Amino acid sequence: LFKAGMSSSSSSVLELEIFQYIDVHQSDFIKGLKEWVAVESDSVQPDLRKEVIRMMTLAADRLAALGATVNLVNLGSHQLPDGQDLPLPPVILGELGRDPQNPTVCFYGHVDVQPAKKEDGWKTEPYTLTEINGNLYGRGATDNKGPVLAWINAVETFRALKLAMPVNFKFVIEGMEEAGSLGLEKLLEENQCFLSNVDYIVISDNLWLSNKKPALTYGSRGNACFFVEVECGDKDLHSGTFGGIIYEPMTDLIALLDSLVDPTGRIQIPGIYDSVAALTEEERRLYESIEFDLEEHKSNSAFKNYILNTNQQEEILLHLWRYPSLSIHGIEGAFHEPGIKTVIPAKVIGKFSIRQVPHMDLLVVKQQVVEHLEGVFSKRNSPNKLKVSMPLSAKPWLADVNDPLYKAARRAIKTVFGEDPDIIRDGSTIPVARMFQTITQKSVMMFPIGAADDGEHSQNEKISRHSYIEGTKVFAAFFLEISKLHRDLHEISNTETNN
Repeated sequence: LFKAGMSSSSSSVLELEIFQYIDVHQSDFIKGLKEWVAVESDSVQPDLRKEVIRMMTLAADRLAALGATVNLVNLGSHQLPDGQDLPLPPVILGELGRDPQNPTVCFYGHVDVQPAKKEDGWKTEPYTLTEINGNLYGRGATDNKGPVLAWINAVETFRALKLAMPVNFKFVIEGMEEAGSLGLEKLLEENQCFLSNVDYIVISDNLWLSNKKPALTYGSRGNACFFVEVECGDKDLHSGTFGGIIYEPMTDLIALLDSLVDPTGRIQIPGIYDSVAALTEEERRLYESIEFDLEEHKSNSAFKNYILNTNQQEEILLHLWRYPSLSIHGIEGAFHEPGIKTVIPAKVIGKFSIRQVPHMDLLVVKQQVVEHLEGVFSKRNSPNKLKVSMPLSAKPWLADVNDPLYKAARRAIKTVFGEDPDIIRDGSTIPVARMFQTITQKSVMMFPIGAADDGEHSQNEKISRHSYIEGTKVFAAFFLEISKLHRDLHEISNTETNN
């Protein structure tokens, strides 16, 4: 059994036994993933909500089979735009082990998926897990059913081998992540007693930077979404009757949107960069050690041209992860069907977002955006009405890479994959990481096992057999490493206290 202070040689023997079990039972683990992928747990489409709820029950049963205490917490319902009330799937709060000598690790994952249809361009049936050339294709394979099951498989391995659990586990598994995690934050706030004794939080719901090299993620950008609305009247007008004699809202809006960002991607809003955290020397060294294949990155995105006039990986990654960016997403109210419709829209709404980074303040960003757009608009001398709003926002997240959580994960990755991981940030927004960190004030880590080319949210989503099985091993190794580190830290702390 695993005990504190084991020698490295006996630890290696234990790991070998665990890894051999996982290798021998990999077909069982893949069968489990096949069963989960077969459930069309699409949380976006209302008519599939019953499948999401069924998926939550399957996941709860799987945890209960491990011996976990499982609570399916009812979140009530939410209202659709058409006024229909739709039940929210319950959230799983699970617990396994209460040994006071062990650290308690909370794992978050989700078992809902993005929409998928064969006719969208899938080469296989999206809800039938299909192995081709070592890749397991299916919706949810990498986002997020595969990683959730890999964690569960790792826990199951300890039980099957009758090994003492090196950590206590808590599980938070939801079924609405792809639809905005409705109700999750409120549930976590109301169940802080469930999280009160948690030492560490692990989220495995993102990807490596490369197709082959493992990574750990310690930060993500936030997002501030804006609407800029220009209105001239109550109804659309005929461009033959009114074109040339009125101030057209679309013309105003195009000028406003064009003022936001230059062709090199630099945001043109005054003051927007003033609060961006300075790059430290320690942080720059993290970027220097990352193995980033620019051509592989371009191939994964199927997009060949980047606006940055550089092939320096540091500059590209800095712009992707720790500098703000502005993207224009669409125009509501404009004619967008095929063909021509010679109409002057009475009201148009431009939609854009700013991915913000530490230490940008959301309220300051909003003020800067409003003042900039009002300034541009006033120079046009247009009589139209302007309205700027920020309907949705999420703060950035940043963790300490020197935390024991990251040290343990690095050791586990080195043991299983034979190399140190890339220590990376994510250019997108990961609200759940910030949510857990804010509510618990505990250490949070993103611990992906999927590769950059897995195609989450896309056609032909997959996880490789290698990532899934080795990911199960790396989670098991992580349990051992975080237990040892946690105990060592407590021994040091107790020694210092006694002295």
